[in-house]
Amino acid sequence: MPAFLDDITPFYGTKEKNAAGQTLKEFLAAYDPRRYEQPSVTADILVVQHPTPFTTVEHGLKLLMVQRSNHPSIGKWALPGGFVNIREDVQDAAARELLEETGISGLPLEQLCAWGNWKRDPRTRIITVSHLALVEEGMAVQAGDDAADACFFDLTCGLEERRESHGARQETYRFSLTNEKREVSLSFLLREDSRTDSLLPQFTYHLLENDGVAFDHPSVIGQGILYLKRLLTARSSQPLQR
Repeated sequence: MPAFLDDITPFYGTKEKNAAGQTLKEFLAAYDPRRYEQPSVTADILVVQHPTPFTTVEHGLKLLMVQRSNHPSIGKWALPGGFVNIREDVQDAAARELLEETGISGLPLEQLCAWGNWKRDPRTRIITVSHLALVEEGMAVQAGDDAADACFFDLTCGLEERRESHGARQETYRFSLTNEKREVSLSFLLREDSRTDSLLPQFTYHLLENDGVAFDHPSVIGQGILYLKRLLTARSSQPLQR
């Protein structure tokens, strides 16, 4: 097969041949990616609308959601997002999908996390990369592409239980999403596990209850909101500049 890239010069290495006696060009000509099962990649986006000043994630936030118009999870609410094209950077795909599904463009996006549970989608093996955008109040949205509807939901987040022992912490949070105009209420219960005796906290997420949110998006949402919570906590603990 022809090389995936037109210019292969950055990949020559030491220009020696491999154990099969092939140059890079010969290796690529013989390489068949169809020999291996390949996952698909998607990009999902949390667009969080916040008040000013922005001091807490417990109340006052709004989260952009879209209603799915096709299988799987038809009719349920999800984060905007979609498949990454074969010659498209993941962050560019996130921006494109956000525009196509909600009409929003030009937002700075921060890449948050890769979600790779192999049972997360019935269509095929799909890995998604979540992104976060922050906007102030008053942004309008317009559903498009494969989204039947798109709107902001009022979001609340409350800690229900905390356990800590032997260098491990478990925190269980109740998330609620409501849109009064559409008379829609969604909720989920999520447990965040982390290590407290390590430089790297090693967060993992366990969905305990889910009412109306598609796929594993409760975990994606929870991770993003709790990430914001840690940022706000860190900011509030910094000494004032004189």
